[in-house]
Amino acid sequence: MEHSDTIYNSPSHIYHSALPFSPSSSWLYKSYSAELLQEVQIVKGLPAEWGTCLCTVLVGGQVYEFSYQNNTIAVGSGSGDIIIFNTITGSETAVLSGHTGPVQSVTYSPDGISLASGSWDNTVKLWDVQTGGVVKTFYGHTSIVYSVSVSADCTRIASGSRDHTIRLWDIQTGECHCVINQEDRVEHVSFFPTDPQHLLSICEDKVRQWDIDGHQIGHAYDGSHVAFSSDGTQSVSCYRGVVKVQNPSSGVIVTEFQIDDGVFYRCCFSPDSRLIAVACDNTAYVWDITSSTPNLIETFVGHTQEINSLLRTQHITSLVFSSPSSLISTSEDGSIKFWQIGSSLKDPLGAPKSISLTLDNIRSITLQAKDGIIITSDSDGVVRTWDTFTGLCKASFQTPVKYDDKRDAQLINGKLILCWCAYEEINIWDTEKEELLLKIDKPNEFWNLKISDDGSRVFCLAGEFIHAWSIWTGERVGMVKAGDDISLPLTVDSSKVWAWNYSEGYYKGWDFGTPGLSPIQLPRTTPYRLHPNGTILWRNHLLRIEDTRIGKVAFQLPKRYGRPRGVGWNGQYLVACFSPTEVLILDFSHILK
Repeated sequence: MEHSDTIYNSPSHIYHSALPFSPSSSWLYKSYSAELLQEVQIVKGLPAEWGTCLCTVLVGGQVYEFSYQNNTIAVGSGSGDIIIFNTITGSETAVLSGHTGPVQSVTYSPDGISLASGSWDNTVKLWDVQTGGVVKTFYGHTSIVYSVSVSADCTRIASGSRDHTIRLWDIQTGECHCVINQEDRVEHVSFFPTDPQHLLSICEDKVRQWDIDGHQIGHAYDGSHVAFSSDGTQSVSCYRGVVKVQNPSSGVIVTEFQIDDGVFYRCCFSPDSRLIAVACDNTAYVWDITSSTPNLIETFVGHTQEINSLLRTQHITSLVFSSPSSLISTSEDGSIKFWQIGSSLKDPLGAPKSISLTLDNIRSITLQAKDGIIITSDSDGVVRTWDTFTGLCKASFQTPVKYDDKRDAQLINGKLILCWCAYEEINIWDTEKEELLLKIDKPNEFWNLKISDDGSRVFCLAGEFIHAWSIWTGERVGMVKAGDDISLPLTVDSSKVWAWNYSEGYYKGWDFGTPGLSPIQLPRTTPYRLHPNGTILWRNHLLRIEDTRIGKVAFQLPKRYGRPRGVGWNGQYLVACFSPTEVLILDFSHILK
């Protein structure tokens, strides 16, 4: 499961990518390590054991709600498609197209024959799971449909919308036979798992129960997220860090516990109702509720963004048990993760087993292979230098740079120089001496800056323009109009700088090498190329090394790594930051001759 995508696309990458990344203590790695001596070597970052994250699937783009049924999951996407995945292999099996706006909500019918969906196009659709075709489209809502649910007897669909209404639809006729008006947008509706005559809704953090004629049952109670056990005898609700398990009919609280971390919560029951999973920001917790005192048994770390929808205030199913011992989660980072419950290990991507320093989010990364170092700057303003081969921290310096300041660091002529932009100025700072060397007036609409690898210039992207200054004198050495379709980050090579034109799909480049003359525009480079030397290419959220002279893929990262936050590359070493606090170092000297 870990390497299935890589092996499926290129079986030879069993030796180039899959085996080198197998944990060092595993039988697989020990048995085949002798055959890996002439292949890529993992310098730092190889996990010791298999992690609790069994598989990571990268969806790409915006991910909304998903629904699980019989080893498949249906995922609503921002493109308007519903993507079907096999949960055993992690492979995509089908794409259902028909909505003209993002699919906010999806749910399988209890019998598994149909799939209901709600969209930003204001419609509800019912799909045939076998054929992938639309059975019916239900019209009536005047705004986004946030939530859909199919009754236990598969005769009705309930939908909640931004138009402040709950609508109940007859599946056979397609007619709306009841409209329940609310004071605000309806973030969630769901039928009781075993009772097709009753449903539940969430509006303004209030949970209410209704019959199918639109009559409210009992009193409303606080809750921003609610889920039922499979037999319908229990419900779990989250509200401001308090998780309550109660009888949904009587309202009697069975047990409750507190989670103090984070702000945004999602929850669900295991199929046997013994466990509860709670997503809090980008972490998932699993609690055993079989005893009188709930017991935390698992903490899953690995997603780089929140386990919920991009629209955080809405009730979104982004966490579900696929078995009593496995959990599935989706995140704003565009990934689906499959977790194994009952292991003491942690996902090596998100939770390193040991680390000698407390690291904050890495905001910039620079590779200087000739000096044998990597330079990072984190959100606390700490600049560190790391030994390329051992991965150990060589030196650490506190700087005035703030969390959101754009920055870059480089070792220039023995001086560790940090550039950052704050307020109206670009600051040039000697890190070791704690001395401000220079200030440069910042242009408007500032987006990004980068020091050239020879240490002579600092480039910045501001609005439609790329500016360049001498890093020692502050003198402007050039400016070009790059256009308004430029994406970050900038890529530099001495006096040359490239920027990605996302609307046309190519890299634009300029050479600022001749003082006093306008920069020379360079030829467009191959689409998806990340670095101008032509050996590192980008494909489908995976980092792939390709020899462009012969068109051969030399190496491909396992799919769990996804899109790096920052990359440095010099032809032999590649460093990439794949999580807020981890940098992976690869040595390609054995395969790129």
